[in-house]
Amino acid sequence: MILGLQKFYCPFKDCSALLLDDGVSDVVKKSECPNCYRLFCAQCKVPWHAGISCDEFRKLGKDERSMEDIMVMDLAKKKKWRRCPNCADFSFATVVDCNGINLIVAVKT
Repeated sequence: MILGLQKFYCPFKDCSALLLDDGVSDVVKKSECPNCYRLFCAQCKVPWHAGISCDEFRKLGKDERSMEDIMVMDLAKKKKWRRCPNCADFSFATVVDCNGINLIVAVKT
């Protein structure tokens, strides 16, 4: 065993290659698995979470961390959607003007 190295596995279930973290730098975030060549976050040890910081990613619930969920959150932020206060699921509500009538549209993911 090499002293000072932390062992971890590629976060992709169909790969799971054994990887080593020398712990020298907190600067490296995006890394590529040398076995499957897919990107992962070296800080979080999860598949790459593009467009969202590690701190934001850690604050997400376990059921809100998929790439699709992150894309919906990014879209919601751009469209200025608000999270539904009455729903435990991840939902957004927005007001749409339809021929002078305000409609509330809920998008449930």
